[in-house]
Amino acid sequence: MIEIGIIGGTGYTAGELIRLMIHHPKVRINSVVSRSEPGKLIHFIHQDLLGEIGDMKFTDSLRKEIDIVFLCSGHGQSRKELKKISKYIKVIDLSKDFRMINQSFFKERNFIYGLPELQKELIKKSDSVANPGCFSTAILLAILPLAKEKLLKNNIHISAITGSTGSGKRNIYTNNFSWRNNNISAYKIFQHQHLKEIKQTIRQVQNNFYSEIYFIPYRGNLSRGIIATLYTSSSFSLEKNKDIYKEYYKDHPFVEISDTNVDVKQVINTNKCILYLIKEKDQLIVISVIDNLIKGASGQAIQNMNLLFNLDETCGLKLKSVRF
Repeated sequence: MIEIGIIGGTGYTAGELIRLMIHHPKVRINSVVSRSEPGKLIHFIHQDLLGEIGDMKFTDSLRKEIDIVFLCSGHGQSRKELKKISKYIKVIDLSKDFRMINQSFFKERNFIYGLPELQKELIKKSDSVANPGCFSTAILLAILPLAKEKLLKNNIHISAITGSTGSGKRNIYTNNFSWRNNNISAYKIFQHQHLKEIKQTIRQVQNNFYSEIYFIPYRGNLSRGIIATLYTSSSFSLEKNKDIYKEYYKDHPFVEISDTNVDVKQVINTNKCILYLIKEKDQLIVISVIDNLIKGASGQAIQNMNLLFNLDETCGLKLKSVRF
């Protein structure tokens, strides 16, 4: 069995990791570290785990015999945690700390950007993975097939709505029920932090892409999920574009191309990304939906773990959406 450790155990991503890992047939949760709640029963914080994880408690440090550590402590904390982790232990970091190429090194470690649909083979050979951001995942999966074929010629326009869990537990004001209920707001217009990794990744795939990416994110009236809509010019027919997308994703089990319009509920509680393509005049429109806590965070981290340990990519992730 793969012995796993989780650091930053009280947050949303850690809670999802635990929920998924207790049913993963190849792993055992060795220790869940919380600096703020050591000694407290895990199900006191993650109440959905009552009856699922027994009397397991948060610890103040990792126990011995760990094979892989998931860093869930939040942005800016991972380098501090890595100082205490052996170089022989594999690491998946769920913060933004190592996603950019110029920040991807820590001592002997070289973090690989962990989007399996982009660089699965590199991930398999790595020992350190930087899990992508949730918006980045939804948006990049909607763009990569075009970039691979060098078809991005003009500006890309994107709008995307995310649920309140995308802000984490600490963002109390904008996650307050009274504020979120019957409400929606734009934020960080053209300035969202995930834009950097989106641009970096696209230019790695299509090095002659010099156009702009205009991204408007929205806080939505939902707990979890992302729906992203982007458009850019295309001289190809809709069917030709669909063929390009289907060819790109033919060996990637978590991405589906839909022939009908999509909605967020189709992907909640799954590691799927579903894409829907439309053509209007010379504009190709791509709609992408994911669960921000699973494919956008913890599920993708498990997908990366499966690759690191040569397991089937879908192991522990064969999940069905909660439709109603």
